[in-house]
Amino acid sequence: MKHAMHKMKVLALALMLLSCCSVRGRGADASITFETPAADSQSSSTIVLNGQDSSWQLQVTARDHRQTTRDVTRQVRYQVDPAHIATVDESGFLRPLATGSASVVAVFEEGVSAQVNIVVRGLDAIQPVNFAHQIIPIFTKLGCNSGGCHGKAAGQAGFKLSLLGFEPQEDYEHLLNESRGRRLFPALPDKSLLLQKATNMSPHGGGKRMDVDSHEYRLLRRWVASGMPFGEDHDPQLTNIRVIPAQALLEREQWQQLSVVATYSDGSTEDVTRTAQYESNNTDMAEVTESGLVKLGIASGNSAIMTRYQGQVAVFRIGVPLGVNVAQWPASNNLVDELVFAKLKALGIPPSTPCDDATWIRRVTLDLCGRLPTAQEAQAFLSDSSPKKFETTVDHLLASSDHAEFFAKKWSSILRNRRNSTGHQFGSFSFYAWLRDSFYRNQPYDQLVRELLTATGSIESNPPVAWFREVSSTEARIEDVSQLFLGQRLQCARCHHHPYEKWSQTDYYHMSAFFSKVSRKDGDTPEEPHFVSRAGAASAKHPKSGQDLPPASLDSQPSLLGPIDDPRTHLVDWMVSPDNPYFARSLSNRYWKHFFAVGLVEPEDDMRVTNPPSHSELLDGLSDYFVDTGFDQRALMRLICTSTTYRLSSNANAHNLADKSYSRFYPKRLQAEVLLDAVDQVLLTETAFDGLPLGTRAVSLPDTQFSSYFLDVFGKPESTTACECERSQEATLAQSLHLLNSKEVQAKLSSDSSLPASLAASSESTEKRIEQLYLSALSRFPTASEVQTASDYLLSKSAQPRLAFEDLVWAVLNSKEFIFNH
Repeated sequence: MKHAMHKMKVLALALMLLSCCSVRGRGADASITFETPAADSQSSSTIVLNGQDSSWQLQVTARDHRQTTRDVTRQVRYQVDPAHIATVDESGFLRPLATGSASVVAVFEEGVSAQVNIVVRGLDAIQPVNFAHQIIPIFTKLGCNSGGCHGKAAGQAGFKLSLLGFEPQEDYEHLLNESRGRRLFPALPDKSLLLQKATNMSPHGGGKRMDVDSHEYRLLRRWVASGMPFGEDHDPQLTNIRVIPAQALLEREQWQQLSVVATYSDGSTEDVTRTAQYESNNTDMAEVTESGLVKLGIASGNSAIMTRYQGQVAVFRIGVPLGVNVAQWPASNNLVDELVFAKLKALGIPPSTPCDDATWIRRVTLDLCGRLPTAQEAQAFLSDSSPKKFETTVDHLLASSDHAEFFAKKWSSILRNRRNSTGHQFGSFSFYAWLRDSFYRNQPYDQLVRELLTATGSIESNPPVAWFREVSSTEARIEDVSQLFLGQRLQCARCHHHPYEKWSQTDYYHMSAFFSKVSRKDGDTPEEPHFVSRAGAASAKHPKSGQDLPPASLDSQPSLLGPIDDPRTHLVDWMVSPDNPYFARSLSNRYWKHFFAVGLVEPEDDMRVTNPPSHSELLDGLSDYFVDTGFDQRALMRLICTSTTYRLSSNANAHNLADKSYSRFYPKRLQAEVLLDAVDQVLLTETAFDGLPLGTRAVSLPDTQFSSYFLDVFGKPESTTACECERSQEATLAQSLHLLNSKEVQAKLSSDSSLPASLAASSESTEKRIEQLYLSALSRFPTASEVQTASDYLLSKSAQPRLAFEDLVWAVLNSKEFIFNH
């Protein structure tokens, strides 16, 4: 049922708006509608402006006879009747003039019009100004409290504000008390230095930030004139904001006016469109102005506009169809295909055709096991006519020790398994072996995480204790846990409110309290300590308030713990709950990126609300499936790898070259360890690593501290952070030169036991020997043209057959087809 609902969500991408009143012109093919945020029982079709500071961003939508919609807010002509009640500018910005009722009429082409009623109240009453709710948003909108201006740690030009206004009490005291209060002059508000600087009447390094006739100036002036009140404790608090529309399918080069409505703790609402901040996550596709006008370019696909106001965030999601009519779609094999193809159909983007069998067997073996298929495996798969051979192959690879080693390496790197001294070797090796065994046994993901985060005792008896040795501080532990297993980057909240999320310093230290009782004890050697959970209360001290904060999960109440309880157990209980909104989504996104090179959320461990997924229905579907299987990692990987989507060719068609909706497979360069193993596998050579048996694969190295120039130049991570971004996948000149002419690669090519020597000494036909090379390196048979070209070259160098085969193998190893997984 959940999966069917996700499918319907994709098919139902449309404007989520409620109409107020529409009128169709006589004989016209179109109608226009005022859109109002009447999405709750407290709202009505009448717009209410309450007080002299109120305003409203009107939205007008045109619909043709096919019910195709487009925003015409800035194309209609507005009329207010009676005119003295309110005024509307050409952008649809409505402001009150006098108390009373009126109607606003929008007139479109060919006599098409629409009407909405408005009521203006409270202009005669003196309304108090709340500093935190009304003044701080102005500083934020104008950039005064940004990190590049007065919001940076040391302030600017002797004046300091908190970053993005997250500490209003501190800002209030700075404004009123610093420099003997010279910035504010309530007797003559217009002479206040704050207003003089902002309007550039007094020299200002930041230049002019507002006009004298602007809404911001009038509100600031009234605040100063009224004696600069801070506000009362019982004043309504901001609870959330929503952007209207929340999502839309738009045409290329179209525009869409947004409106943002804030809701307060007393149930009241306020239009904050002109005070909110906006940011596009894809400026090549969509740009947004300070007034919330979204302008699209010529690109198709998906984009999102982040809206931020006073620590609250909302996102407007955009789909821009390419509009191609696709006659035939590939067959859907499972949930992944249903959701991906539904999205592509909505966008009108045709997928590439499925790849051939040779490409797929190479692709899936590299992705699941970190190695090339052997020539025998490739040939057997190509000759297999069973309709179930894809599923059978995936199951075989997932059950192999190669898969366990490869994914243990992946997690060992981001869990910071490294050696800082010789004495750390036992711990790092044991930790890797524990990970490898967990993947080989297909241990459920929730159990693996529980064993890791609640590890107690010695490394010898409990290897995941090594993680606590390497991630040694309470702050680093909770930051790594949040980033790795929840997709939440809390690092910013250690010092101040997260600028692009809702997490505050209080949230951060509530979370860090879960590790506050972890205590390090001396072990048999200094490098192998023991870790235990000591008795007593668990808490973390807030650095500003000094308050002792008990453990509390994100968006949750503090945990009720006894003095002998281990808080980590309660943290994991919350994390692995099927209702947790972060745990399953984080792993699903991480593994999707592993296979497709581009995550549904990028970066894969930054899954904040202001960084929405490119395909939220797919991420929801994968996460629900993962939870339903009991956090079975193999089941999730099997779902992805047996989908038709995963089988699509990496070759773009005429329409999907720039698409990021998974209409094709995206090539990715082989990881450093995988590439080194691939070179050795093809050449029949081995790379020696200090302290390990000859023949140990690079992807089987227990940690990242083994010395190898090859691995370094191809981007091996150092495991100093929990971010997979440490692993560089960029192509560089040094990499090309190393494969082309390094002593290391040349020594492997010219070795007496290498493939070129074997091929040169073989008695098989030239064609068979060329086939062996192609099957070993590229998992496919050579084309007739390739056989002919290679045969001609070998014949021309018949006097030196071994050197000729070295040249031929060298050319294949340096081809993009070999270096990339495609």
